[in-house]
Amino acid sequence: MTTVPRSPRPSRAVEAQEGVKDLIVRRGLVAGDPLPTESELMEELHVSRNSIREALKALQAVGIVDIRHGFGMFVGRMSLAGLVDELTFHSRITLQNGADHLSHLVEIREILESGLVQRLIELGPEADLSAVADVIARMEAESGAGLVSPETDRLFHDLLYRPLGNPLVSRLLGAFWDVYYQLRDALGAPDEPPGDVAKRHRDIYDAVLAGDRAAAVAAVHAHFDGVRNRVARIGGRPRP
Repeated sequence: MTTVPRSPRPSRAVEAQEGVKDLIVRRGLVAGDPLPTESELMEELHVSRNSIREALKALQAVGIVDIRHGFGMFVGRMSLAGLVDELTFHSRITLQNGADHLSHLVEIREILESGLVQRLIELGPEADLSAVADVIARMEAESGAGLVSPETDRLFHDLLYRPLGNPLVSRLLGAFWDVYYQLRDALGAPDEPPGDVAKRHRDIYDAVLAGDRAAAVAAVHAHFDGVRNRVARIGGRPRP
């Protein structure tokens, strides 16, 4: 008779983590709400102080718990900081091997934005893009001075998709930007002249305003050509 090996029992700290998460859900707590004290959690979850502290430390690392010394513990706000750190680290260590992680990240962002511009067009006149027009003007002024700042570039993409009303879009795009920023020294300066950078963004904006899906998607792909070239340059390989 074959004995099926039992799965190892989770540690008390892991059980405490699940207990804290279950407590948050059961009580209907949301980001910013206060959590019970360590002693109260020990009593409710029937675990030791060490297990609770280890659990809270792990939950704090992933943004589920926010520990404010001198104030207490609260339900954390969603953060992609851990994802950014992991993506940056793995992108950095693979730069010498063809920049694979970074090029894959660029591909995901390009696919995401290609779909987002089409969703934006579906909104039609409901999409207020007046703030984007202001950023385009700022971008063109910067290009005339010789450099489109990363901050202006980032603001364009953030504001462009705001009418979709999906806060996760801003967070995900922000995470991608944070990875690029942390790798800025390796990426080096853009290959495109500043005027071309501004034009590629205007092409996206104009296509969305015109409601032209094909032109909008083509403009997004053209915009990412410059990003792909920078990544390929790091890997020492020509763009296919």
